[in-house]
Amino acid sequence: MRYLSLLVLLFLASYASAQKNVIDKIIAVVGEEIVLKSDIENQFLHEQSQGLVNSSADSRTRILENLLVQKLLVAQAKIDSIEVTDTEVENALNSQLEQYVQHIGSRERLETYFGKSYEDIKNEMRNPLREQMITQHMQSKIVGNVRVTPSEVRYFYRKFNKDSLPEVPDKYEIQQIVIKPRISDTEKERIRNRLREFREEILAGKQTFNTLAVLYSEDPGSAAKGGELGYQTKSALAPAFAEAAFSLKPGRVSKIVETEFGFHILQYIDRQGDKVNVRHILLRPRISDEERQEAIQHLDTVLTYIHNGEATFEEAAAYFSMDKKTRNNGGLIFNEEDADSKLPRETIEGEMARQVNKLKVGEISSPFLDQTRTGEEYKVIKIKAYYPSHTANLDDDWISFENGLKARNNRKYLINGSRKNKQTPISISTKITRTPNSIMTDGLSN
Repeated sequence: MRYLSLLVLLFLASYASAQKNVIDKIIAVVGEEIVLKSDIENQFLHEQSQGLVNSSADSRTRILENLLVQKLLVAQAKIDSIEVTDTEVENALNSQLEQYVQHIGSRERLETYFGKSYEDIKNEMRNPLREQMITQHMQSKIVGNVRVTPSEVRYFYRKFNKDSLPEVPDKYEIQQIVIKPRISDTEKERIRNRLREFREEILAGKQTFNTLAVLYSEDPGSAAKGGELGYQTKSALAPAFAEAAFSLKPGRVSKIVETEFGFHILQYIDRQGDKVNVRHILLRPRISDEERQEAIQHLDTVLTYIHNGEATFEEAAAYFSMDKKTRNNGGLIFNEEDADSKLPRETIEGEMARQVNKLKVGEISSPFLDQTRTGEEYKVIKIKAYYPSHTANLDDDWISFENGLKARNNRKYLINGSRKNKQTPISISTKITRTPNSIMTDGLSN
């Protein structure tokens, strides 16, 4: 349920604006890393655009604390020789920029929007992104699996000043039944034959993998880079794809691999520890109008069972739905970031959002087409529950308070862990004032 929104562009615009309008100065020095006034203002403007700022003074203090932790992690990463490769940074950078271009419409419109060339935008983003990636690596090393108990969550909530609790936006619990159009054996064989041709041309030296990926791969994120994915862990890849990628030897090209995204061939590039870098060519089967109509009719039949009382929505989801992530829990959709089933209205987009706006609690939609990362899916949804905007409380927002407490504990462990050898001096040129309740509400601002 994660999609790029206009808020990203607002942030980028505010970033550019802040750079022009803020008279910069050094606020803090962490080892050899510096925190600038513009760094704080850029983040403040970003949060302000999302309606996450309650008190400007307190928000800026919290932002400064977060930046200090980030710089501590970067400094400690240097001590521990934790690095990210140029390839990893470039892949992540290209992926982000592709998302921005896709959202705003074209490179030209992006350049007009920011008043600078595409390459200038890219160059300005590179170092902050590298630092962010290093920070994430260091954070994972230090924090590991932080756990909190229910009693700790309740104590955390009781310490809040109830007058300063944040407002939680409208949220929904949504169930779904997903039917994917059937792909004919003939179409699958056509795709396999095409990939076999590619593989034979590569092995015979008639074509390079890079060239064929640029020309024919249907993965928009990697095709322009010759199919290169960058260094990936097993968990970040589809299971069948991961098995093939991690079993490849240098210079080898895989046999055809089928995943939920389509059909692939892979070429080994390099391996570093638990990460592997491969190229791939993705071809997606074509879906006929007849197959689309068949999927809709299938959903109509399922709806008939539900409306006639022959099955509950939950039973139908378990028996008929083709979505592995939701079918075993009654079709209930979860936010992948925090495992919360309560989805903020602003995270629901596309046709799903339009359907949600039409429905009341307990109502079931008509079948509709939803374009996903894996292709065309036909769905019916049911609004299981609606939670109007309210002041955060423990009964309705347990997961948010739990995540907030984890984030606070993470910060404590990160600071202690990143300064374990006291090799990183900190100098702050401004006084930090902090109210007890402002320590951690990060998890409540979804």
